[in-house]
Amino acid sequence: MAHFAEVDENNIVTKVIVAEQNFIDSGAVGDSSNWIQTSYNTRGGVHYSPDNGEADNGIALRKNYAGVGFTYDGDRGAFYSEPPAIPLLPAPPPVEVIVSKTELLPLPAASGDPLPEPPPPTVTVYPSVETT
Repeated sequence: MAHFAEVDENNIVTKVIVAEQNFIDSGAVGDSSNWIQTSYNTRGGVHYSPDNGEADNGIALRKNYAGVGFTYDGDRGAFYSEPPAIPLLPAPPPVEVIVSKTELLPLPAASGDPLPEPPPPTVTVYPSVETT
């Protein structure tokens, strides 16, 4: 038994089945030219042993095991999936940060009084305004 992937007119995999080659050739599942053999043990162009999952010297058929939605590239003889689309978030508007200076406090008299606590700095955030 072998795995076969059915591809549509755009070379997109629509179905993956386990069958004998003569069953595919019989036309029982449609035009045999739409079915391409794929290897369950092939990933990233490397064949892995079904016994232990280690890379072995087996034939890495079609670069990857086909999955529904994968694309078949006949020129490369490879099944591949499209990378997931990563939505782009809009860039936040630029901001301008202004920190005000703290006023200097007068030193206390030489009486040994402790210094008063300075007021915290004021931080104001203003959105940038683009000018043309």
